[in-house]
Amino acid sequence: MTAAEHPAAHTAEQPPAPAAGGGPPPTAPAEGRHRAVAAARACVRGLLRTRAAGPVPPRVEDDVLLVVTELVTNALRYGGGATAFHAELDGDGGDLTVEVTDASPAPPRTRPHGDDDPAAAPGGFGWPLVRRLSHRVAVTPAPGGKTVRAVLRPGPEP
Repeated sequence: MTAAEHPAAHTAEQPPAPAAGGGPPPTAPAEGRHRAVAAARACVRGLLRTRAAGPVPPRVEDDVLLVVTELVTNALRYGGGATAFHAELDGDGGDLTVEVTDASPAPPRTRPHGDDDPAAAPGGFGWPLVRRLSHRVAVTPAPGGKTVRAVLRPGPEP
């Protein structure tokens, strides 16, 4: 039985961008990205604080929220736009699965940091962080793009 089928599974979904009719459109692309990332973080923070098996240590919550931020930001910045977001705690309130679907079939990749080129755009740290902080990461084709799934274990630190 998957977590999605488990009767005690807790799920939350947020639109990847402000909902239509939910206020004026963002005035700049950065504002829209900020809203989408903030909505995803709020969704996951709410799951952790209300549905986790026990208190989640602040450092662990920060790591989980960093993964959420990176997945949504990468979908918006490199993936042609986020088309879906889903977060779910398994039935025991243990493992957290975060899925972000975007409009690009290209898999995420690690890119150079630009250490030697001052003209290079900053970045290149997100995908390695997602892989390092997650228990499991999978990238699967989706209609019109791909879904990146990260499974995290937000339980108490050992």
